[in-house]
Amino acid sequence: MSKIIIIAEAGINHNKNFNYAKRMIEIAAKSGANIVKFQTAIPEEIVTNVGKKTKYQNINTNYKNESQLDMQKKLHFPISLYSKLIKICKKNKIEFLSTAFDIKSLKYLISIGMKKIKIPSGEITNYPLLKEIGKFNRVTFLSTGMSNLNEISNAINILIKNGLKKQNLILLQCTTDYPLNEKFVNLNVLETFKRKYKVKVGLSDHTLGSEAPVAATALGISAIEKHFTLSRKLKGPDHRSSLEPKELYEMVKAIKKTKLILGTNKKKLLPIEKPNIKEARKSIVAKKIIKKGEIFTENNITTKRPYYGICSSKWFKILGKKSKRNFKKNDFIKI
Repeated sequence: MSKIIIIAEAGINHNKNFNYAKRMIEIAAKSGANIVKFQTAIPEEIVTNVGKKTKYQNINTNYKNESQLDMQKKLHFPISLYSKLIKICKKNKIEFLSTAFDIKSLKYLISIGMKKIKIPSGEITNYPLLKEIGKFNRVTFLSTGMSNLNEISNAINILIKNGLKKQNLILLQCTTDYPLNEKFVNLNVLETFKRKYKVKVGLSDHTLGSEAPVAATALGISAIEKHFTLSRKLKGPDHRSSLEPKELYEMVKAIKKTKLILGTNKKKLLPIEKPNIKEARKSIVAKKIIKKGEIFTENNITTKRPYYGICSSKWFKILGKKSKRNFKKNDFIKI
């Protein structure tokens, strides 16, 4: 089984505080995640001044009457700052990734060395952006929140038509609600994705626990994305649906342990098992006194531990043969 890419989603949980962002990179690296992901946008490029905040954004932010544009301005770093973040990631030996919500941000992130691309759920119908993303042919994560199969198919077709190779696409099951109730995770759709699109799959998870990522790991995913925060007490749209540092560490550990437990699809005798064979398996032994010349039957032989004599798997070959010597009860049968 291939390695699972674990994406620790810092997103906008840095609250536009550079020191918070730096600390989050360090936490993500220490947790054992493969990638730490941010979100990059030029607010005026992604929303008009009439856009309203969603219900969960109003609940989780300080100013309930501000516009979507005002909120975005408070949450996004200037794009020039991401070149500093990518350097911090390199120092901490963790891969940098940031979701681009507009074409200018996408091209800038690629220019500073971003290796992979993440398409958030809200951009699955943003065909101009998808067209540009396809041209780069990078490993691309596509989240599917709020979408149906027809919209997913259209998005995949645009990406592939414009240059993305199917082997570079990882389709992420996602349900857009923050925090997400477990009953809406719907992991079984991953099998539908595999069968219909013949691509790698993963999970972008908004639940508060580690159960969904662990269960998804058992289903053979290639990537898991999970929001984290320095503290759920901080104000901001995504903090309440994010893991705190200790929970992130525990989730990564659980995913890796689950992956280890799953092993391979091959069944064979392992070296660690060999020392146990002799004592765990059974030999064919005398059930009672057997005299030379008697025929071995189910009435005079049986199987018992240890496997020091003839293996019990030879049972049907021994039955009907003639004893060449005398045996006492529990003697290992020899022929």
